[in-house]
Amino acid sequence: MAKKNNIIKEFRDFINRGNVIDMAVGVIIGSTFTAIVNSFVKDIINPIIGIFTGGLDFSSLVVVLRKATEEKPALTLNYGAFLSAVINFLIVAFVVFNFVKIINFTKAKAAKIVEDKKKAEEEAKKAEEEAKKAAEAALPKEPTEAELLKEIRDLLKAK
Repeated sequence: MAKKNNIIKEFRDFINRGNVIDMAVGVIIGSTFTAIVNSFVKDIINPIIGIFTGGLDFSSLVVVLRKATEEKPALTLNYGAFLSAVINFLIVAFVVFNFVKIINFTKAKAAKIVEDKKKAEEEAKKAEEEAKKAAEAALPKEPTEAELLKEIRDLLKAK
């Protein structure tokens, strides 16, 4: 029984880790995004390509390898469906590429803003330290303890 509880605890810990949850969200969004891309290809891209190909629908393109008989259905090579899948892939890859490019640009911009802010803070601190040093240098210098003792000694000798 302890082994079963240990496995359940281990599984619960695995599920509760952030990367597993992030992956699940990614899969859900990805499947929804796939439906959008499939509709985009089927309902927008294929008709546009159909204009240039004389109304040809890729998904219906087949090569008959064996004609249908009464006992066996036709055996076809559905290369049109494959072409549609390739188009889907290229569109998804292009969208993901641009999405990653935008994210990287945004991250680089944010990093530059942080870096510029840090640099400005360092320059301000450096200027403040230089101003403090200049102010200290402008103040009259107080005599050291040794100088005061020498002055007292000289005064005592003079008496």
